[in-house]
Amino acid sequence: MLLSRTRLVLLAVMALALSGAAFADPVNMNFLGPGGNNGGGVYTYPYNFSINGGATTQLICDTYDNEIISGETWQANVNPLLSGSGLFGGSTTAYEQAAIIFSGIVNGTINASAGNFAIWGLFSSNPQSNPFFASSGASGLESWALAEISLMPSGFFNNFALYTPIPGTQSWGGTPQEFIGCVVPAPVPEPGTMALLGTGLFAIGGFLRKKKRA
Repeated sequence: MLLSRTRLVLLAVMALALSGAAFADPVNMNFLGPGGNNGGGVYTYPYNFSINGGATTQLICDTYDNEIISGETWQANVNPLLSGSGLFGGSTTAYEQAAIIFSGIVNGTINASAGNFAIWGLFSSNPQSNPFFASSGASGLESWALAEISLMPSGFFNNFALYTPIPGTQSWGGTPQEFIGCVVPAPVPEPGTMALLGTGLFAIGGFLRKKKRA
C-alpha cells in the first residue's frame, strides 16, 4: 500500500526533532552477532549491536568488502547520513539510495537479504559477482531507489545516521564495516512491480558462509 506524503513529512519532522540527541561522537560498538538472515551465503540485515553498553540495536551494513566477527568491539563516529563523513565520502546519491532501500526493509516491503545486497552493490562491485545479486533483484532495487530520490519529502534523509568505524580501535582484524541506522523509522512507497525488481526479490536462499563471520 502506498503511504501518503503527509505521513512521510510528519515522520521527517519527528526525525529532525530527535536528530540532535541521536548523534554522538564517538560511540563504543559491540557487535553481538547477526540476526540470522542470509543471502548467497552471506549474513545480511539485521546486525545486532550494543552501543555504549545499551540495549540491542539493529543496524544495516553498507560495506561488503570488510569483515567483522561476533564479539568484536570498536569505536565509531556517528554522523548524519549525508554529512560526507562516511567511509565512502561524498557518495551522496548512493547513500540516499541506501536509505530508501533500508526504509523499505524496516517496513517489511523489501526482503532484508535482497535489500542488503542492493545496498552493498551501491558501494562496491564485488557483490555483483555473487549469483544472489542477480537472482534476488538487487539491481532492480538500486534502479527503483534512484528514481525515488527526487520524490522523497524534505528532511527524509535526516531519519538516518552513519556509524563509521575509527580505524585502529577494533579488537580484531582490519577496519570494521560501516553501518546505517534509523533515527526514526521512515516508510517509503513499496516498489511498484515485481517485474521491475525481479521475480527472485523475496527469495532468501543460499547457504551460510563465513564472510560475515558468526
